[in-house]
Amino acid sequence: VQLQASGGGLVQAGGSLRLACAASGRTFSSYNMGWFRQAPGKEREFVAAIGWNGDRTLYRDSVKGRFTISRDNAKRTVFLQMNSLKPEDTAVYYCAAAKGFTVFRAGYDYWGQGTQVTVSS
Repeated sequence: VQLQASGGGLVQAGGSLRLACAASGRTFSSYNMGWFRQAPGKEREFVAAIGWNGDRTLYRDSVKGRFTISRDNAKRTVFLQMNSLKPEDTAVYYCAAAKGFTVFRAGYDYWGQGTQVTVSS
């Protein structure tokens, strides 16, 4: 599976962005998908995950109620809708694919190249 993330950019605090991650390969629908982020000088951290058929989702506490993960298996794409953005959301965002449903970085087999999200105050 090859992953290509897009949709990042510069936005003011309180604004919104929608990230997309397009996958190649016919096995996309069999993978659980996740979004991670990495701010400068910090570890890459879990943001959200969605099950292979969209039946379950999981979020880190700091984004609950503001971010929504979704997927369209017919289009082989997973999305991250980010609302009420805060400066602390500034990071490079990565999408990833895993056979298991997990929050752990090590559990993901494939990674996209990342897209920069910058939130100004």
